Amino acid sequence: MSRHQLCILGSTGSIGKSTLEVVRLHPERFDVISLAANASVDTLFEQCLEFRPNVVVMVSIEHGKQLQDKLKHAGINDIQVKLGKDALVDVASSPDVDTVMAAIVGASGLMPTLAAAKAGKRVLLANKEALVTSGAIFMAAVKESGAILLPIDSEHNAIFQCLPAHMQANAADSHIAEQGISKILLTGSGGPFRTWSIDKLASVTPEQACAHPNWDMGRKISVDSATMMNKGLEFIEAKWLFNLTADDIQVVLHPQSTIHSMVQYIDGSVIAQMGNPDMRTPIAHALSFPERIDSGVAPLDFFTTASFDFQAPDFAKYPNLKLAIAACKKGQAACTALNAANEIAVEAFLSEQIAFTDIYKINAAAVREFESLIIASIDDVLAIDGKARQFARELLPADGLKKNNAEVSE
Repeated sequence: MSRHQLCILGSTGSIGKSTLEVVRLHPERFDVISLAANASVDTLFEQCLEFRPNVVVMVSIEHGKQLQDKLKHAGINDIQVKLGKDALVDVASSPDVDTVMAAIVGASGLMPTLAAAKAGKRVLLANKEALVTSGAIFMAAVKESGAILLPIDSEHNAIFQCLPAHMQANAADSHIAEQGISKILLTGSGGPFRTWSIDKLASVTPEQACAHPNWDMGRKISVDSATMMNKGLEFIEAKWLFNLTADDIQVVLHPQSTIHSMVQYIDGSVIAQMGNPDMRTPIAHALSFPERIDSGVAPLDFFTTASFDFQAPDFAKYPNLKLAIAACKKGQAACTALNAANEIAVEAFLSEQIAFTDIYKINAAAVREFESLIIASIDDVLAIDGKARQFARELLPADGLKKNNAEVSE
């Protein structure tokens, strides 16, 4: 049994904390070499006290200096504190690390995750934006370096577990038809508004949108789940992870979130991965793959699981899902612009600048604006990402959505 040398990008977020919970159960298997966070000083400080990494990164320079002071006052002088975004790339590609948990939410996680892939690391991918914004470029880096890419999203991890062993080893270069697969079934709960009437969605509050019925997630991802943009981004990510076309993927609403996704085979078999909705399960799977270790998650009790319900998504209720599927078919620029605009729109909704239903309007406008552009390099990705964010911001003032109604309406 070999020990893994871990770098956890986003260690103070929900995925990062869950990763450390699994690591805590298996001290003989993992060494925490580096941790990284944006601005959560107290949480990162406590993680430093327990796991004693060699290096920590704080993206916010102001908060990083606060962390340095806390460590100094605690008499801890053997933990190096690095500051700024560039330091994320440094720790993700460090020769001292063999496994990188990429759990920074949003496009800010793109460059360090790409750096880990280029350095040939074992990349545990929880940052779906790396593939949504730059799928072909990211996968090319994985292939060139020989990096191992293991999905952490519960849906993609479920699909991975349901694939034939040969395809698990070569998913990005396989073709599902050659593996006897007819369809990838991507499940989603439908979020907190699955049973709401469409006319009530405009009045949704941030608190209501963040109250997911099954999963404990950060606020941004919770809103994405409520709009089903999260499923749309997962749709795009699945395309790149498993070398699929949009027609190979079918979204299935499954409110209980017990079946995390399924693979349908040409002989009529459907293989599903099931379990309680807890991110420690896919994290433990990826951390130990191809072995299995205890995740700390209680086993699924079939006698208290009342039912399995399934339904087709209502695209009128979830226009962001329809938009993401369309962007997947249109190409990389559409996906990059969609992700960028959505981050701005969700942030604006959470700060009560716009209505819940305005998220889609801003996203759709950005896709139309940038979908025809060509992406050939990571610089192109960053350029379109920046332009789409600025475009979305210009729609945010109180009169902006009304003033630009011609551009943002369906």
